[in-house]
Amino acid sequence: HWKARLHEVIFEADTPKGKAFDVLLFVAILGSVIVVSLESVARLDAKHHDLFVLLEWGFTLVFTVEYVLRLSCVGRPSKYALSFFGIVDLLAILPTYLGLLFPGVQTFLVIRALRLLRVFRVFKLTRMLGEATALKNSLYNARSRIAVFLTMVGILVAITGATLYVIEGPEAGFTSIPVGMYWAVVTLTTVGYGDIAPQTALGQSLAALLMIMGYSLIVVPTSIITAEMTRTDPISTQACPECSREGHDRNAIYCKYCSAAL
Repeated sequence: HWKARLHEVIFEADTPKGKAFDVLLFVAILGSVIVVSLESVARLDAKHHDLFVLLEWGFTLVFTVEYVLRLSCVGRPSKYALSFFGIVDLLAILPTYLGLLFPGVQTFLVIRALRLLRVFRVFKLTRMLGEATALKNSLYNARSRIAVFLTMVGILVAITGATLYVIEGPEAGFTSIPVGMYWAVVTLTTVGYGDIAPQTALGQSLAALLMIMGYSLIVVPTSIITAEMTRTDPISTQACPECSREGHDRNAIYCKYCSAAL
C-alpha cells in the first residue's frame, strides 16, 4: 500500500530511500537554522534580506509538505500530531506563516534545531537513541524521589535564608528573607555570584557548611537517575505505522502503545 511505502521512506532509515530522505531532511533542517541565525545579524540582514526571506519561505514550504506527508502516511494522524516530534514539526513551520500577521515571530524558527534530534535515527545511532530514551524513562520513573529531594532542598533553602537574615541583617545586604533564600540557592548550587556575602563569623561558618552540603547534594539526583537507568532494556529505532511512536524493544512484534503490528 502507498501509505506503507511512504511510511517506510519517511519514518524509517532501514532502506536506502529512507536513509536518503532523512539525510536530505537533516541537511535542510541544518540549513534553515543557519539561515535564521544569519538573519538575526543586522549587517548581514541589511545586505541579503531578500535572499534570507526567499530561503526561509523555501524551507518552510518543504517542511510543510513533509509535515502533511507524515500525517497522511500514519494510521492515526492525531497521535503523531500530539507527539513530541509532531508538535516540533508543527512549530517549525508556524512562525513563518504567523510572521505575516505578527512581524518578528520568525525568530522562533530556531526551534527547528530540535528536529536535529532525528540524527540519532538517520545515521543508525541506535545506542544514542536508546540512551536518550533510557534517560527520559529514568527521569519519569524517578519523578517521586526527585520531587521529595527538591522539596527537602526547598526547605533547607528557606531555613538557611531566614537564619542568615536574622544573623547578618540589612547591614550585610540581607534585607529580607527572600534575599537570604536567594543567597542560599546561589551558595548551595556552588555558583557563588559574590554580590551578597555574610560578614559575621557565625554567618560565614553557616555559609561554609552550606557549600560543603552543596557538593554532597550533587550526588543525590545522580544516584537516583543512575539507579533507574540500570533497569532499562535496549530499544530499536522502529516507528509504529499507526501512532508513529518509537522506543520499542528490539524483539517487539507489536506496538506497546497502540498494539499495532510493527
